[in-house]
Amino acid sequence: MKTRSGFSFVTLLAACGLGVVLGTVVNEPRPRVALAKTAAPSPAPEDGKLRIIIFGAHPDDAEYRGAGVAMKWARMGHHVKLVSTTNGDIGHWQIAGGPLAQRRINEVMEVGRRLGVTTEVVDIHDGEIMPTLENRRVITRLIRQWNADIVITNRPNDYHPDHRYTSILVQDSAYMVTVPFFCPDVPPLKKNPAFLYTSDRFQRPNPFRADLAVAIDDVIDPTLDALLVMESQIHEGGANGDAGLFPQGDTGRQRRRDEVRKSLAGRYAGYADSYRDALVKFYGEERGRKIRYAQAFEVCEYGRQPSTDELRRLFPF
Repeated sequence: MKTRSGFSFVTLLAACGLGVVLGTVVNEPRPRVALAKTAAPSPAPEDGKLRIIIFGAHPDDAEYRGAGVAMKWARMGHHVKLVSTTNGDIGHWQIAGGPLAQRRINEVMEVGRRLGVTTEVVDIHDGEIMPTLENRRVITRLIRQWNADIVITNRPNDYHPDHRYTSILVQDSAYMVTVPFFCPDVPPLKKNPAFLYTSDRFQRPNPFRADLAVAIDDVIDPTLDALLVMESQIHEGGANGDAGLFPQGDTGRQRRRDEVRKSLAGRYAGYADSYRDALVKFYGEERGRKIRYAQAFEVCEYGRQPSTDELRRLFPF
């Protein structure tokens, strides 16, 4: 499916995708990756269940930020979609272009299958997404097509330009999704979704504020199992990795998998410790103090401003 901006929404990349030679002149525009002619996934059905869409800049970001809570929603029959706003085609130290984009799409598709969610990747080059009108239309259409009740992304104060601009594009859609004559080819939403940010440690210009935190103890093992599928990023180190991280031998590779799993578990345990007060507020003193693994969210000042009671309905855990 093509948008008016010319971008394709894809779930698979053609095996003959164009490669990018590392070390070429960076000012020259990179060729577009050859894409399979596949339609975007269908919107979630109108069945009274919640509809959640989680945006990340690269094929792994939405997965890291949303996997645990996404699985909890999915297990309750709610509809969750993970979207990568770029195809990830330079996010590795050794390979790039079509072969890498295809590999990363295959990885996140398998993660989504294990989580029980829908996955979609937008065909924009890694490192090149900008907060343009065309891209605002892309994001607005995705939110409308999913008929989202909840939209989640990272905050705009972030070290990576793709992360920053993805967040800005989602922010810019927070009102436009309800405007009838913006992207009139897709019906506007009748009610503005609740827009939320995932947690981070950036302090400037303002630190993350945990408006709620969600326990993921009951899904931590299958969540980690799913995330470990993303070998190009999580085992091989992505753009900042090297050959020594994930050696060829079975023993070395298993050691690396164990290290990565422990590190990921530590990340979600750290969230539980950092946002303990939010857990206690959400679950009560006794249960909140016992939670080992969590994810935290901040309500964006754009979009619908849910009350505490509504947050409990949107996060019915």
